[in-house]
Parts: sequence; structure tokens; C-alpha cells
Amino acid sequence: MNFRIGVGYDVHRLAEGESLWLGGILIPHHKGTVAHSDGDVVIHAICDAMLGALKLRDIGSNFPDTAAEFKDIDSKILLARSYELVKEKGYSIVNIDASISAQQPKLKPYIPQMEQTMADVLGIDVDVLSVKATTTETLGFEGREEGISVTAVVLLQKA
Repeated sequence: MNFRIGVGYDVHRLAEGESLWLGGILIPHHKGTVAHSDGDVVIHAICDAMLGALKLRDIGSNFPDTAAEFKDIDSKILLARSYELVKEKGYSIVNIDASISAQQPKLKPYIPQMEQTMADVLGIDVDVLSVKATTTETLGFEGREEGISVTAVVLLQKA
């Protein structure tokens, strides 16, 4: 098989006084994600998509939140390690597409920096990595600003 597609999904609760890391950058906001790591839901969803495409389980199986070594870890490290696992299987990234669902903060101004940061970590062209953001029109846990979710799709090709 020359191509593999993976879908990733991640959710984190939002709380006052926590940091909000998305796509490898710190977003200024009064709420942030509650997590064992830095809680970067964008990177976590992308990692799950890459790992799932090659039946390498998920981010929690590879980097468990019960392990002290991953406490407060920068998710960019998890992204790089996940891609190393993909490359060990002989695959490379064709493209990545991620959608963030969050009522606040408005993320459009930060998307180019997120895309460039993650592309740099992965060593890929920024033109094959897309991040989008949407609100849920105040519906659901995202709309009530209780949490943030991300869905990501990755296409891998046998190198």
C-alpha cells in the first residue's frame, strides 16, 4: 500500500490560569488547557492521525500520561517523535489538515505561525500543512468555553 490516511481527534478542558498552547505556540488567553503535557490539542490530534494511519496506536499509548517523563512536556517533542515512528515505517507526510473548534480566543491571527512552527518541527513545506479554526456558535462544550477540540487528517505516502 502506497498511501495511508489517518484521522486524529483530541479534546482538553479549559481552565483559568492555565497556558494555552496550540500548534506549538503560546496563545495569549485567560484560559488554557488542563493536561499532563502542555495540552496542545492541535499537535496531539496530528500525532494521533499520523500514528493511527500506520496502526501505531495513539499518542497516549506511545507517550502515556502516567509517565513522569512526559509531565509538562513540550508537545513539539511529541510531534517530532511521532513523525520519527512514521519515518521508521518508511512513510512520509503528503499533507496535514487540522480544524480547531473553540469559541474563544479568536485564532485566525495565529494560524500562520502555528503552521510554520509545526512544519519546521516536521521538516516539511508549510504549504502541505493546513490549520483552520471555527467557533461552534456558542453550542456545546467548546461554545461554553469549557474545552477545545481538534480534528486532524493526515495523508502519508510510502517513501
